[in-house]
Amino acid sequence: MKAIDEALVLKGEIDKTLTIVDEIHKFYQQVHANEMKLLGKTQSTALIIAQIIENYYTCLETLFLRISQFFENSIEQEKWHKDLLDKMTLKIEGVREPVISAKPHKDLVEVMRFRHFKRYYFEFDYDWDKLDFVSKKFENSFAAVQKDLDNFKNFLQMLYDAETQESD
Repeated sequence: MKAIDEALVLKGEIDKTLTIVDEIHKFYQQVHANEMKLLGKTQSTALIIAQIIENYYTCLETLFLRISQFFENSIEQEKWHKDLLDKMTLKIEGVREPVISAKPHKDLVEVMRFRHFKRYYFEFDYDWDKLDFVSKKFENSFAAVQKDLDNFKNFLQMLYDAETQESD
């Protein structure tokens, strides 16, 4: 498969990720509309919200890694998660447009930090003030990330179209 054809594969990966992220967000809204109203801020609802937010970021990070591998594949081994997220905001002249803009990046940094905390926090007593904070960052990032990824898909399509016109 030609490298440029792989841009269409990457575009498909973005579509798949957007679908999954949308499902995650809908589930989050459902939990707030149902379980949170019924149970309130309990240990059980904290675990559900924490897992949803972890899944959201992990889904996005997997896509960001695929994008990085397609375009530059150079992230620092130490603190690679933060480096990867930071690089998604870069416009790499002659290579690619930014994947995400500054505002969702700022929110996603907080979501990423929470995801790292959650992976190594084995207790069940989440601090609801912190969980509310990261939930707000999750909500703030959702629509902006969708918009940014749609824009990046358009960039990939233009890249593909330009390359196929040159080869004709």
